[in-house]
Amino acid sequence: MAKLMNTRAPTLLCADIGGSHMRIARVTPDLNLVERRQIATPGHDLTLFVDAFSQMVHQSPVGIEAIHLSLAGLQDPETAECNAANIPCISGIALAPLLSQKLGMTVRIANDADCFALAEARAGAGMGHDNVFGIILGTGVGGGLVQNGRLIVGRQGLTGEWGHGPLLRRGDRDYPYLACGCGQSGCLDTIGGARGLEKFHFWRCEEVRSSREIMTGWLSGEPSCQRTMEGYIDLLSDALAIMINVTGASCVPAGGGLSTVDDLIEALDRAVRKKCLCKTATPIIVKAKLGNDAGLIGASYL
Repeated sequence: MAKLMNTRAPTLLCADIGGSHMRIARVTPDLNLVERRQIATPGHDLTLFVDAFSQMVHQSPVGIEAIHLSLAGLQDPETAECNAANIPCISGIALAPLLSQKLGMTVRIANDADCFALAEARAGAGMGHDNVFGIILGTGVGGGLVQNGRLIVGRQGLTGEWGHGPLLRRGDRDYPYLACGCGQSGCLDTIGGARGLEKFHFWRCEEVRSSREIMTGWLSGEPSCQRTMEGYIDLLSDALAIMINVTGASCVPAGGGLSTVDDLIEALDRAVRKKCLCKTATPIIVKAKLGNDAGLIGASYL
Protein backbone atom coordinates (compact mmCIF):
# COMPACT_ATOMS: atom_id res chain seq x y z
CA MET A 1 0.00 0.00 0.00
CA ALA A 2 1.36 3.43 -0.93
CA LYS A 3 1.81 6.08 1.72
CA LEU A 4 -1.12 8.45 2.14
CA MET A 5 -0.08 11.72 0.56
CA ASN A 6 -0.72 15.05 2.22
CA THR A 7 -2.12 17.36 -0.41
CA ARG A 8 -1.83 20.40 1.88
CA ALA A 9 1.90 20.01 2.25
CA PRO A 10 3.12 22.60 -0.33
CA THR A 11 1.84 25.45 1.90
CA LEU A 12 2.54 23.79 5.25
CA LEU A 13 5.43 23.93 7.68
CA CYS A 14 5.76 21.37 10.45
CA ALA A 15 7.68 21.65 13.69
CA ASP A 16 8.76 19.21 16.38
CA ILE A 17 9.35 21.04 19.66
CA GLY A 18 11.04 19.35 22.59
CA GLY A 19 12.75 20.49 25.74
CA SER A 20 16.21 20.54 24.12
CA HIS A 21 15.61 21.40 20.46
CA MET A 22 12.97 22.56 18.07
CA ARG A 23 13.06 21.33 14.49
CA ILE A 24 11.17 22.65 11.53
CA ALA A 25 10.71 21.37 7.99
CA ARG A 26 8.39 21.54 5.02
CA VAL A 27 6.65 18.27 4.26
CA THR A 28 6.18 17.58 0.55
CA PRO A 29 3.05 15.80 -0.76
CA ASP A 30 5.00 12.51 -0.95
CA LEU A 31 6.10 12.96 2.70
CA ASN A 32 9.68 14.02 2.09
CA LEU A 33 11.05 16.55 4.59
CA VAL A 34 12.85 19.49 3.01
CA GLU A 35 14.27 22.82 4.22
CA ARG A 36 15.10 21.36 7.62
CA ARG A 37 16.29 23.63 10.41
CA GLN A 38 17.02 23.08 14.10
CA ILE A 39 17.86 25.34 17.03
CA ALA A 40 18.00 25.00 20.81
CA THR A 41 14.68 25.51 22.57
CA PRO A 42 14.58 28.66 24.76
CA GLY A 43 12.53 26.86 27.39
CA HIS A 44 12.50 29.45 30.20
CA ASP A 45 11.61 32.71 28.44
CA LEU A 46 8.39 33.03 26.46
CA THR A 47 9.51 36.09 24.49
CA LEU A 48 12.75 34.37 23.45
CA PHE A 49 10.81 31.22 22.59
CA VAL A 50 8.31 33.03 20.35
CA ASP A 51 10.98 35.18 18.69
CA ALA A 52 13.29 32.21 18.00
CA PHE A 53 10.46 30.16 16.56
CA SER A 54 9.25 33.06 14.43
CA GLN A 55 12.73 33.56 12.98
CA MET A 56 12.82 29.91 11.93
CA VAL A 57 9.47 30.24 10.20
CA HIS A 58 10.41 33.46 8.42
CA GLN A 59 13.44 31.72 6.88
CA SER A 60 11.06 29.57 4.86
CA PRO A 61 10.05 30.39 1.28
CA VAL A 62 7.03 32.60 0.75
CA GLY A 63 3.62 31.00 0.39
CA ILE A 64 3.47 29.21 3.74
CA GLU A 65 -0.11 29.38 4.98
CA ALA A 66 -0.05 27.21 8.10
CA ILE A 67 2.24 25.60 10.62
CA HIS A 68 1.55 22.41 12.57
CA LEU A 69 3.45 21.61 15.78
CA SER A 70 4.32 18.32 17.43
CA LEU A 71 4.87 19.32 21.05
CA ALA A 72 6.54 17.54 23.96
CA GLY A 73 3.56 18.46 26.10
CA LEU A 74 -0.20 18.78 26.01
CA GLN A 75 -2.63 21.31 24.61
CA ASP A 76 -6.10 21.57 26.12
CA PRO A 77 -8.46 21.45 23.11
CA GLU A 78 -10.97 23.70 24.91
CA THR A 79 -8.69 26.47 26.16
CA ALA A 80 -5.64 25.98 23.86
CA GLU A 81 -3.44 26.25 26.97
CA CYS A 82 -0.31 24.11 26.94
CA ASN A 83 1.30 22.05 29.66
CA ALA A 84 4.93 21.17 28.97
CA ALA A 85 7.13 20.15 31.90
CA ASN A 86 10.37 20.50 29.92
CA ILE A 87 9.37 23.84 28.33
CA PRO A 88 8.13 25.77 31.36
CA CYS A 89 7.77 29.11 29.58
CA ILE A 90 4.79 27.86 27.55
CA SER A 91 2.95 26.06 30.37
CA GLY A 92 -0.38 27.76 30.98
CA ILE A 93 -0.03 29.68 27.69
CA ALA A 94 -2.48 29.44 24.79
CA LEU A 95 0.43 28.98 22.41
CA ALA A 96 -1.42 28.34 19.14
CA PRO A 97 -3.35 31.67 19.20
CA LEU A 98 -0.21 33.49 20.32
CA LEU A 99 1.91 32.12 17.47
CA SER A 100 -0.94 32.57 14.98
CA GLN A 101 -1.16 36.26 15.82
CA LYS A 102 2.61 36.68 15.70
CA LEU A 103 3.05 34.83 12.38
CA GLY A 104 -0.19 35.73 10.63
CA MET A 105 -1.02 32.13 9.78
CA THR A 106 -2.98 29.15 11.06
CA VAL A 107 -1.21 27.23 13.86
CA ARG A 108 -2.21 23.78 15.09
CA ILE A 109 -0.63 21.86 17.97
CA ALA A 110 -0.74 18.26 19.14
CA ASN A 111 1.17 16.13 21.60
CA ASP A 112 4.31 14.52 20.18
CA ALA A 113 3.19 10.96 21.04
CA ASP A 114 -0.12 11.67 19.29
CA CYS A 115 1.73 12.93 16.22
CA PHE A 116 3.92 9.83 16.30
CA ALA A 117 0.83 7.59 16.39
CA LEU A 118 -0.86 9.53 13.60
CA ALA A 119 2.21 9.30 11.38
CA GLU A 120 2.66 5.57 11.93
CA ALA A 121 -1.05 4.94 11.37
CA ARG A 122 -1.26 6.83 8.10
CA ALA A 123 2.22 6.44 6.63
CA GLY A 124 4.16 3.90 8.71
CA ALA A 125 3.84 0.55 10.41
CA GLY A 126 0.11 0.92 11.03
CA MET A 127 -0.97 1.50 7.43
CA GLY A 128 -3.97 -0.61 6.51
CA HIS A 129 -5.19 -0.93 10.12
CA ASP A 130 -8.41 0.76 11.26
CA ASN A 131 -7.36 1.05 14.91
CA VAL A 132 -3.76 1.90 15.76
CA PHE A 133 -2.37 2.51 19.23
CA GLY A 134 1.14 3.98 18.97
CA ILE A 135 3.41 3.65 21.99
CA ILE A 136 6.59 5.39 23.06
CA LEU A 137 9.14 3.44 25.09
CA GLY A 138 11.64 6.17 25.84
CA THR A 139 12.69 7.97 29.00
CA GLY A 140 9.10 7.31 30.07
CA VAL A 141 6.14 5.74 28.30
CA GLY A 142 3.46 7.47 26.23
CA GLY A 143 1.01 6.76 23.48
CA GLY A 144 -1.62 7.93 21.04
CA LEU A 145 -4.76 6.44 19.55
CA VAL A 146 -5.80 6.69 15.89
CA GLN A 147 -9.09 5.29 14.63
CA ASN A 148 -9.89 5.18 10.91
CA GLY A 149 -7.05 7.59 10.24
CA ARG A 150 -8.30 10.16 12.78
CA LEU A 151 -6.42 11.14 15.91
CA ILE A 152 -8.53 10.72 19.04
CA VAL A 153 -8.02 13.61 21.47
CA GLY A 154 -9.63 13.53 24.91
CA ARG A 155 -10.40 16.16 27.50
CA GLN A 156 -7.44 18.42 28.30
CA GLY A 157 -5.65 16.76 25.39
CA LEU A 158 -5.24 13.49 27.30
CA THR A 159 -5.53 10.25 25.33
CA GLY A 160 -3.38 7.15 25.14
CA GLU A 161 -1.66 7.78 28.48
CA TRP A 162 -1.26 4.10 29.30
CA GLY A 163 1.67 4.89 31.60
CA HIS A 164 -0.43 6.68 34.21
CA GLY A 165 -2.91 5.56 36.83
CA PRO A 166 -2.28 3.53 40.03
CA LEU A 167 -1.51 0.16 38.44
CA LEU A 168 0.87 -1.06 41.15
CA ARG A 169 0.11 -1.41 44.84
CA ARG A 170 2.03 -0.61 48.01
CA GLY A 171 3.54 -3.77 49.47
CA ASP A 172 3.74 -5.64 46.16
CA ARG A 173 6.55 -8.17 46.42
CA ASP A 174 7.28 -8.21 42.69
CA TYR A 175 7.36 -4.48 41.85
CA PRO A 176 8.35 -1.28 43.66
CA TYR A 177 5.72 1.30 44.58
CA LEU A 178 7.24 4.56 43.39
CA ALA A 179 6.09 8.16 43.17
CA CYS A 180 5.32 9.32 39.63
CA GLY A 181 5.85 12.71 38.05
CA CYS A 182 2.10 12.99 37.43
CA GLY A 183 1.51 13.24 41.20
CA GLN A 184 0.31 9.70 41.78
CA SER A 185 2.21 6.62 42.90
CA GLY A 186 2.42 3.15 41.41
CA CYS A 187 2.07 4.25 37.77
CA LEU A 188 3.46 2.07 35.00
CA ASP A 189 5.55 5.06 33.93
CA THR A 190 7.64 4.67 37.10
CA ILE A 191 8.96 1.38 35.70
CA GLY A 192 8.09 1.29 32.00
CA GLY A 193 10.57 3.77 30.54
CA ALA A 194 14.35 3.65 30.45
CA ARG A 195 14.80 5.47 33.78
CA GLY A 196 12.08 3.33 35.34
CA LEU A 197 13.74 0.14 34.12
CA GLU A 198 16.95 1.23 35.83
CA LYS A 199 15.08 1.87 39.10
CA PHE A 200 13.32 -1.48 38.80
CA HIS A 201 16.59 -3.31 38.24
CA PHE A 202 18.16 -1.67 41.30
CA TRP A 203 15.10 -2.51 43.41
CA ARG A 204 15.04 -6.10 42.25
CA CYS A 205 18.77 -6.91 41.98
CA GLU A 206 20.56 -4.11 43.89
CA GLU A 207 22.70 -3.30 40.88
CA VAL A 208 23.23 0.15 39.39
CA ARG A 209 23.00 -0.43 35.63
CA SER A 210 21.96 1.76 32.72
CA SER A 211 19.01 0.66 30.62
CA ARG A 212 21.43 -0.12 27.80
CA GLU A 213 23.53 -2.31 30.11
CA ILE A 214 20.42 -4.09 31.37
CA MET A 215 19.35 -4.86 27.80
CA THR A 216 22.84 -6.06 26.88
CA GLY A 217 22.98 -8.24 29.97
CA TRP A 218 19.56 -9.68 29.23
CA LEU A 219 20.53 -10.56 25.66
CA SER A 220 23.80 -12.15 26.81
CA GLY A 221 22.08 -14.27 29.47
CA GLU A 222 23.11 -12.51 32.70
CA PRO A 223 20.81 -13.92 35.43
CA SER A 224 20.12 -10.60 37.18
CA CYS A 225 19.21 -8.82 33.95
CA GLN A 226 17.07 -11.74 32.84
CA ARG A 227 15.20 -11.62 36.14
CA THR A 228 14.55 -7.90 35.73
CA MET A 229 13.46 -8.20 32.12
CA GLU A 230 11.13 -11.10 32.86
CA GLY A 231 9.22 -8.92 35.34
CA TYR A 232 9.43 -5.87 33.08
CA ILE A 233 8.00 -7.64 30.02
CA ASP A 234 5.31 -9.29 32.13
CA LEU A 235 4.11 -5.97 33.53
CA LEU A 236 4.20 -4.03 30.24
CA SER A 237 2.42 -6.80 28.35
CA ASP A 238 -0.34 -6.82 31.02
CA ALA A 239 -0.98 -3.12 30.44
CA LEU A 240 -0.75 -3.36 26.66
CA ALA A 241 -3.14 -6.31 26.51
CA ILE A 242 -5.72 -4.24 28.38
CA MET A 243 -5.22 -1.29 26.03
CA ILE A 244 -5.67 -3.55 23.02
CA ASN A 245 -8.81 -5.09 24.49
CA VAL A 246 -10.26 -1.62 25.18
CA THR A 247 -9.31 0.10 21.92
CA GLY A 248 -9.52 -2.82 19.51
CA ALA A 249 -6.12 -1.83 18.11
CA SER A 250 -4.83 -4.39 15.61
CA CYS A 251 -1.42 -2.71 15.34
CA VAL A 252 0.74 -1.14 18.05
CA PRO A 253 3.80 0.58 16.54
CA ALA A 254 6.52 1.14 19.13
CA GLY A 255 8.94 4.07 19.08
CA GLY A 256 11.44 5.57 21.49
CA GLY A 257 14.91 4.46 22.50
CA LEU A 258 13.97 1.10 24.01
CA SER A 259 12.05 0.15 20.86
CA THR A 260 15.32 -0.13 18.96
CA VAL A 261 15.97 -3.46 20.73
CA ASP A 262 14.36 -5.97 18.37
CA ASP A 263 14.31 -8.76 20.95
CA LEU A 264 12.35 -6.58 23.37
CA ILE A 265 9.65 -5.77 20.83
CA GLU A 266 9.38 -9.41 19.81
CA ALA A 267 9.17 -10.55 23.45
CA LEU A 268 6.51 -7.96 24.23
CA ASP A 269 4.51 -9.01 21.19
CA ARG A 270 4.60 -12.69 22.12
CA ALA A 271 3.49 -11.92 25.67
CA VAL A 272 0.73 -9.54 24.58
CA ARG A 273 -0.76 -11.94 22.04
CA LYS A 274 -1.07 -14.58 24.77
CA LYS A 275 -2.99 -12.14 26.99
CA CYS A 276 -5.32 -10.13 24.74
CA LEU A 277 -8.77 -11.46 23.87
CA CYS A 278 -8.42 -11.27 20.10
CA LYS A 279 -6.15 -14.12 19.07
CA THR A 280 -3.93 -13.64 16.04
CA ALA A 281 -0.87 -15.31 14.56
CA THR A 282 0.48 -12.03 13.17
CA PRO A 283 2.42 -9.52 15.27
CA ILE A 284 0.56 -6.71 17.03
CA ILE A 285 3.47 -4.95 18.74
CA VAL A 286 5.80 -3.87 15.92
CA LYS A 287 8.69 -1.49 15.47
CA ALA A 288 7.78 1.93 14.16
CA LYS A 289 9.00 2.74 10.65
CA LEU A 290 9.35 6.51 10.49
CA GLY A 291 12.07 7.07 13.11
CA ASN A 292 12.78 10.58 14.35
CA ASP A 293 10.68 12.12 11.56
CA ALA A 294 7.42 10.68 12.84
CA GLY A 295 6.59 13.83 14.82
CA LEU A 296 7.04 16.10 11.82
CA ILE A 297 5.15 13.78 9.48
CA GLY A 298 2.33 13.29 11.99
CA ALA A 299 2.01 17.05 12.48
CA SER A 300 1.39 17.43 8.75
CA TYR A 301 -1.87 15.47 9.15
CA LEU A 302 -3.33 17.64 11.92
